[in-house]
Amino acid sequence: MRNRLAYSTSKAGLIGMTRTMALELGREGITVNVVAPGPIATPLFKHNHPEGSESAQRILQSIVVGKMGVPDDVARAVLFFLAPENGFVTGQVLYVCGGTTLGSAPV
Repeated sequence: MRNRLAYSTSKAGLIGMTRTMALELGREGITVNVVAPGPIATPLFKHNHPEGSESAQRILQSIVVGKMGVPDDVARAVLFFLAPENGFVTGQVLYVCGGTTLGSAPV
């Protein structure tokens, strides 16, 4: 893939910033975490990858669980981090990606 340098660099920077902020703010009772969505069926995604298109099919085939995520999947991850009962979790990345960060799904 080409033209991914700025994207991957910004994501790595965000994760590094999150971990550093977690270290610096933890003693104040502040937790800092990242939710990292994968392919989510949003209007923008559908606009860029119309249903049935080659790009939509390629992405769907890369998802280990075999289906697109929906915005509620991401919202539930955010709610997990917001729940006071989860205040012992900090400096983490929660990938809401259907397994796409694991590699290619078997065909």
